[in-house]
Amino acid sequence: MIGRLNHVAIAVPDLASGVQTYAGVLGAKVSPVQELPEHGVRLVFVELPNTKIELLEPLGEGSPIAAFLERNPAGGIHHVCYEVADIMAARDRLKGEGARVLGDGTPKIGAHGNPVLFLHPKDFLGTLVELEEVAR
Repeated sequence: MIGRLNHVAIAVPDLASGVQTYAGVLGAKVSPVQELPEHGVRLVFVELPNTKIELLEPLGEGSPIAAFLERNPAGGIHHVCYEVADIMAARDRLKGEGARVLGDGTPKIGAHGNPVLFLHPKDFLGTLVELEEVAR
C-alpha cells in the first residue's frame, strides 16, 4: 500500500539555524520558506537525490510542533511521510486494520499541495506517520 518515502520531518526551534546547517554546513539545496497556518508550521524542504528532509518550526499558538519542542527543546525527528496512490482507500484500509487516523479523518492539503493524513504513533512503533497522496 505505501509507496516511496516522501520525506523525513525534523522539528527545529529556529528554522533559520536549521537552514544554515543544511545549506551552509552540508551544502544542500533548500527550498524557500512556506507557511502553513492550517498545520501550524513554517517549513522548508531540503532536497536530496533520493528524498527530502522537511524542517518544521512552530507557527502560531497551538502548533503541534511547539508541543513537540517543549518535550525535545533541541528538536528532533517529528514524523516520516510515505506516498500513497489513493489516500481515501489507504485511510479506509488502515482504519479497517484498527489503525487510528488523527483528527477527523478528513485529509488536509499539505506543503506539496496534495492531500495528507497523519496516523497515530502508538499504532506505528512509536513513529508519527504522514501519508501523502501522490499521483504517479
